[in-house]
Amino acid sequence: MANGYNEYDNKIDYVFKVVLIGDSAVGKSQLLSRFSRNEFSLESKATIGVEFQTRTIVVDHKTIKAQIWDTAGQERYRAVTSAYYRGAVGAMVVYDITKEQSFDHVLRWLEELRAHADANIVIMLIGNKSDLSNLRQVETDTAREYAEKQGLSFLETSAMESTNVETAFFTVLSEIYKTVSKKALIADENQGGAPLLPGTKITLTDKDDVIGTKKAGCCSS
Repeated sequence: MANGYNEYDNKIDYVFKVVLIGDSAVGKSQLLSRFSRNEFSLESKATIGVEFQTRTIVVDHKTIKAQIWDTAGQERYRAVTSAYYRGAVGAMVVYDITKEQSFDHVLRWLEELRAHADANIVIMLIGNKSDLSNLRQVETDTAREYAEKQGLSFLETSAMESTNVETAFFTVLSEIYKTVSKKALIADENQGGAPLLPGTKITLTDKDDVIGTKKAGCCSS
């Protein structure tokens, strides 16, 4: 690598922003750590403000760089983090299966998400800490039925045991890719099939927000 140029960056086709939301201590940071670095720490501290990690994956022969944003669950930070919903194309609403209150608060998080994020955002409901089934307060069927009513996909995960973590993130990112690629195809057709110029951004909604940036020969990420 020379002059800050990374040849690998040139191969990025899409950059997707995904936000993790939910009450404090439900395990959002641990899910992020497990997915981005395959790490888990029992000494994890509460997130202050917003943090994000990245991981690059391949979906349908396209290289996707996922920017996963971990928003603090504490009430006093909610006003600060609300601005970070802008531009998000995916969201994972996380609750703790051993804390019924965190599940009860899911609707409030969904309302905030839908108030600040794009209407076409891909959302998954995550019941974390499935390894603590002996302490379960939220039944799987109850959460699954709720997710279906809300139009969300649903999985139970364990960041500690790495159960369903990869599946959850790959499912969300794959669904985002399907949405973005379909709209990108429509955009190409509307432009007469003209090839994209380097750095071209495709607006995928009726708003001014770009919910996915497709790169064509652009070397920055």
